Amino acid sequence: MGTDRLYNAIGLCQRAGKAQSGAFAAEKAIRAGKAKLVLLEETASEATRTHYEQLCAAHGVPLYGVETVGRAIGKDARIVMAVTDANFRDMIERAMRNTDEKRG
Repeated sequence: MGTDRLYNAIGLCQRAGKAQSGAFAAEKAIRAGKAKLVLLEETASEATRTHYEQLCAAHGVPLYGVETVGRAIGKDARIVMAVTDANFRDMIERAMRNTDEKRG
C-alpha cells in the first residue's frame, strides 16, 4: 500500500505539470532553483548518482533514491525527476516515510 501511494504521488506530480524529468530538464530545474526535490532511480550508475548528489548538495535540494521513476511517470527511459512544487514535494516525502515505516 505504501509503495503504491508513493508511485501514485509521483505520477500525479508529473500529470499536474509540476515535475521535470530526464537528465537535461532535471538539471536545468536544479540549477535554476526551481527544484524542490529530486528523485533518482536506485539503478543509476555510480557516476550519475555522484553527479546528482553533488549538484543537489550545492543547490540545497533533497535527493532521494526510488526503485523506479520512469514507470511511475509513464516514461520508462527516465531515471531522474525534479519536483518543482513544494506541495508535491511534501506529498512525496510523506509517502516515502510511510513506505519506509512499512518496510522497517
